[in-house]
Amino acid sequence: MAVEVQQGPGPFAPNDPSVVKRPRFEGSHHERLPYPAGVTPGKFVWPYLVVFILFHALLPLAFVPWLFSWTGLILIPLGNYVFCSTGIGLCYHRCLTHRGLSLPKWLERSFAVLGVCCLMESPARWVAIHRVHHLFADRQPDPHSPLAGFWWGHFQWLIHPNPATTTGELYERFAKDVFRDPFYFRLEKNALWAVVYVLHAAAFFVAGLASGWWWSGTWWGAVQFGASLLLWGVIFRTIYTWHITWAVNSAGHCWGYRNYHTDDHSRNNWLVALVTNGEGWHNNHHADQVAAAHGHRWGELDVTWLTILLLERLGLATNVKRPRQASVPLQE
Repeated sequence: MAVEVQQGPGPFAPNDPSVVKRPRFEGSHHERLPYPAGVTPGKFVWPYLVVFILFHALLPLAFVPWLFSWTGLILIPLGNYVFCSTGIGLCYHRCLTHRGLSLPKWLERSFAVLGVCCLMESPARWVAIHRVHHLFADRQPDPHSPLAGFWWGHFQWLIHPNPATTTGELYERFAKDVFRDPFYFRLEKNALWAVVYVLHAAAFFVAGLASGWWWSGTWWGAVQFGASLLLWGVIFRTIYTWHITWAVNSAGHCWGYRNYHTDDHSRNNWLVALVTNGEGWHNNHHADQVAAAHGHRWGELDVTWLTILLLERLGLATNVKRPRQASVPLQE
């Protein structure tokens, strides 16, 4: 018998008319979906495509010894935690999208700026698209279901225009609560969020210049270290965080295990969870969207949740939502 997944309080609470109640998914993950309505694969979002190609074209520079530094290499996992796990996972996702916790405005906005430094959209647009994903998960309106093709779910959905995600109605219906905040509105206006990304990249380069000059006493050494931090700490770190975050959308709906019955193909994928500091426990998250904890069972390490617990202990996170018991577990 089909069982509806219970929705907790939050942006898609049961009294929200935008909620679609669907029967639990019972089929195979090999089911195939068409692209979202209105998508034309032959058309491209050129700014996205150009940036995607340019960043990846720089990957061979990883083999240039002059541009390598251990500091730059360490900045990839460190930057993943600071900018992606804290900015995207904690702030964009668990705080702004699902309201799984509350933060003081100064801290919430600071974390949002960290998220902007991942070059993954403005906060308001990211929230809106992710809420659409939850509302129509693995059904045709889903912006990035891998059932329309693995690479579609991974990144192609970003480079092909989708009318449903490029209209003002998207913000009005799915991110009105975020967009009414003047801070997030300013980030959206005139693509200020992209300017913030460029400024943070420049800050890495300047910091590298200063440190390189201090250590080597030469301009050549300063330029070398500045270029290394820019390449590894910004460009390569951005590419890394892109792909591990996109893997939640693609691999997280294709491979892994399920703790709960949900009306989609979401899976808990331990590898994705490891590299994203907890976002890969995707079936848990789809079963209880509002919960700020994504790891529900022993061994499901969720570093982002541990960060939230620390913030709660310090009095900086309040209204922290724990996992509920209302989700429908799989039979043991």
